[in-house]
Amino acid sequence: MTTLEKVLYTAKAHTTGGRDGQSKTDDGRLDIKLSPPGQPGTGTNPEQLFAAGYSACFIGAMKAVAGKMKVTLPADLAIDAEVDLGPIPGAYGIAARLNVSLPGMDRAAAQSLLDAAHQVCPYSNATRGNVDVQINLV
Repeated sequence: MTTLEKVLYTAKAHTTGGRDGQSKTDDGRLDIKLSPPGQPGTGTNPEQLFAAGYSACFIGAMKAVAGKMKVTLPADLAIDAEVDLGPIPGAYGIAARLNVSLPGMDRAAAQSLLDAAHQVCPYSNATRGNVDVQINLV
């Protein structure tokens, strides 16, 4: 287990009702209804939140790495994130795919950037060795 050298930020959320509930952050910026995946409801689900969080965090890691590599990222870079939910022996697990679009960027340079970002992204580090994660250059 990796221990943080310093806490830079702490997110706080209060959730009730589980997958049929509601979640709200302490600062009021997020206040959402939750609904189970694949069932009727007006809310989102934890897998969608994970997909949004991981892809946003990975873009942040790409920007940090690009700055160090002296590489300019395309303005229209995007990630289509997919998070699967399914059974594993005795429990449930997730798998994730980040399909990264870097239009106009040299493919070899783009792949190097993705590899480096995957090493520094907090979500990548949190899932490494426990969740099947694929980072695809599309």
